[in-house]
Amino acid sequence: MQPTVLKIGLFGIGLDAYWEQFEGLQQRLESYLGIVETRIAAIHGEVVNAGLVDTVDKAFAAGSLFRREEVDLIFLYVTTYALSSTVLPAVQRTKVPVIILNLAPGSHIDYTTFNAMDDRTRMTGEWLAWCSACPVPEIANVFKRTGIPFHQITGRLQEEDPCWNEIREWVQAAKVAHTMANNRLGCLGHYYSGMLDIYTDLTQQYAAFGGHMELLEVDELSALRKDVSEKEISERVALFKELFEVQADCLETELQRAARTSVALDRLVARYKLGSMAYYYKGTGNMDNEDTMSSIILGNSLLTANGVPVAGEYEIKNAQAMKIMDSFDAGGSFTEYYAMDFEDDVVLMGHDGPGHLAIAEGKTKVRPLVVYHGKVGKGLSVEMSVKHGPVTLLSVVETKEGRLLLLVAEAESVPGPILQIGNTNSRYRFPSGARNFINSWNSYGPAHHCAIGIGHIASKIEKLGKLLDVKVVLVAT
Repeated sequence: MQPTVLKIGLFGIGLDAYWEQFEGLQQRLESYLGIVETRIAAIHGEVVNAGLVDTVDKAFAAGSLFRREEVDLIFLYVTTYALSSTVLPAVQRTKVPVIILNLAPGSHIDYTTFNAMDDRTRMTGEWLAWCSACPVPEIANVFKRTGIPFHQITGRLQEEDPCWNEIREWVQAAKVAHTMANNRLGCLGHYYSGMLDIYTDLTQQYAAFGGHMELLEVDELSALRKDVSEKEISERVALFKELFEVQADCLETELQRAARTSVALDRLVARYKLGSMAYYYKGTGNMDNEDTMSSIILGNSLLTANGVPVAGEYEIKNAQAMKIMDSFDAGGSFTEYYAMDFEDDVVLMGHDGPGHLAIAEGKTKVRPLVVYHGKVGKGLSVEMSVKHGPVTLLSVVETKEGRLLLLVAEAESVPGPILQIGNTNSRYRFPSGARNFINSWNSYGPAHHCAIGIGHIASKIEKLGKLLDVKVVLVAT
C-alpha cells in the first residue's frame, strides 16, 4: 500500500564558539540530543539524526541529508543559544513541517549550587546548558518571515513530562499524513443521484491529502466474481460464520453470494493496491452488476476491519475521514444521524452498508433484508453498535470557497436500545446535550455522513490538520 515509511528528521543546535570556551558543554548537549533521539525512536523507529548543528556548513549538510532521506517531519531540538543562520539552511529546502523542541534538561536550575560556584566561566557554561528557551523567538521570527511552517513544544527532557505525549501525538499525526499521501482510494460506480452534499472536487482532495484516486467500473468487479471458485466461496462463508453472528434467518445461498463478492473485492483491492474505497451503483438493467452490488456489504465490512475502510453512497469525502480515523487506530465507521432521543438526551447514529467490525460492541450481526431502502436489490446486511465509551466524530467538509476542513467532535457511545433494522446503530451522548450538538455541528455545513472512531483523539486530528495545512474545527460538545 505504502511504498515508503514515515521518516523523521532530527537535529540539535548550538554555537561552535562555545565549545572551546566552556569545557564539556558540547558533550553534555550531545548527550541530551541522544536522549531525545532515543525517546523519539521508541515512538517511531525511522529517525534521521543530523547531529548537533553548530555552523552554517553543518546546517547545509543537515538540509542535504534530510532531502536525500525524504523526511516527512523535522524535530528541531534547541539545546542552547544558536544563531538562526545555522538553523535556516537545515530546513529551508526540505519543505516539510518543523516542530521546535524547547526542552529544558530539568525542572529548574539549582540556584543555590549554581550561585555557589567559584568560577564565573563554569557558571556561564552551566547557564548555557539550561538556556534552550533563549533562541526560540529568533528562530520563530526567521521561520515566519521565510514562510516555513513550524510548531512548538515546550517542556522538559524528563520522560514523565507532558511534552512527550505531545511529541507522540505529532508523530502519530505525521504517520497519518504520510499514510494519506500514499493512499490509493478506489471510486467504484457513481454518486447517489441527487445527494448534492456528498459531491466533491477530486483535485481538491489531492491538494489536501495527496495520494491517488482510481475510478473503477462495477463491471470489473462483476467479472472478477465469475472467477471465484466454489472452494473459495466455502472458505469465505466459514470466515463469515467465524467473524459475524450470522442470524438463523440468513439463507445459505445469500451467504454464498456475499462470499463470492467478498473474494472478488479482495482481488480488486489487490489489483489496484487500494487503501480505501467509496462505492455506489444502481445496478438496474444489468443482472450481473445488480447481483454484485446487492451482495457487497459483508465483503466491504471485512475490508473496513482490515485497514481498507469502505464508504457507501460514493461518499469520497467520508472515505477520506474513515481512512484518517483508521490510520489513528481509532476505527472509522460510516455513520449519519438516525433520530434523536430527547428523553435520554442522545443522538442515534448509524448507516446501512458496511460497518467496522474492530470497533463493534460485541459481535456484529448479519441479518437478511428483503429490500435495501432507497437502493436496488436485497440481501445480507450487518448490524452493530460502536463500543461503549469515548468516541470521536470526523467529517471532511468542502466549503463554499472550495477548501476542505476537518470537523471534529468528541462524545460517548452509551448503552441502550437500538433499532434492530440490520444497520449499524449506536447511541451517542454529548456533554452539551443532543440539541446543542446537532445545531452546532450542522452550522458548519458538513455532508450528512461522518466517520466515527473510538477514543477521544481530537488533539491528534488538530495536529494532523496543522501538518496538512487544513483547517480543523472542534465542535463544542
